[in-house]
Amino acid sequence: MNGIELLPVGEVDGAVLEELRNGLRSVFRVSSLVLDRKLDPTFARHAVRNQFHSSEILAQMHDGLRAGVRRVGVASVDLYVPILTFVFGEAEVGGACAVVSIHRLRQEFYGLPADPDLERERLLKEAVHELGHTLELTHCNDYRCAMAASHSVEWIDMKEAQFCEDCRNSVSRLGSGNSVRAGRYWI
Repeated sequence: MNGIELLPVGEVDGAVLEELRNGLRSVFRVSSLVLDRKLDPTFARHAVRNQFHSSEILAQMHDGLRAGVRRVGVASVDLYVPILTFVFGEAEVGGACAVVSIHRLRQEFYGLPADPDLERERLLKEAVHELGHTLELTHCNDYRCAMAASHSVEWIDMKEAQFCEDCRNSVSRLGSGNSVRAGRYWI
C-alpha cells in the first residue's frame, strides 16, 4: 500500500476526517489525504429500508484511483447489504476500496449522550478493519485485533486499532497486498 485516500460520502465533518487521516497514517505508516471532492450517496438509497447499499457505493469509488493506493469512503449515512440489517462498513477483499459509516458508531444512535472521542476511536478501528480486508485479511479470532468481526459497537469497543501479530505477519507474507481477489467483506 502506497497511500490512503479518504473520500467523504455525504456530509462528513472535516475535523473527523482529518483525525481519521492522522490515525490511519500512524497505524499504516503511509501518506494519507482527504480528497477535496465528495460522493453523493443518494443513488444507493433503498427507499423502504431508508438505508444505503454499501456495495453500490463501493462500485462508484474507483474514479481516479492510483495504483497501490487504498481509498476509504467515510459515510454519514446508514449502510446495509441485502442479507444483513446493517453494516458498519464493507471492503473489496484484496481490492483498493472500502467504505465505513459513522452512523451507528455514534452514541446518539443508541439514545445515549454524544461522545465524540469514542465515535472517532470506533471510526479508526473500523477503517483499519476494512483496510485490512483490502490487504486480503479475513476475520480474526483474537477479539482485540482490528480484524475481529464486530456485530455491535460493544465488540468494536473491545478491539484495538491495530492488527494482532498473526494478522501483521499475514500482511507481511502477502507483500504489498496489491493483488485483486474477487469478493467482499462486511461488518
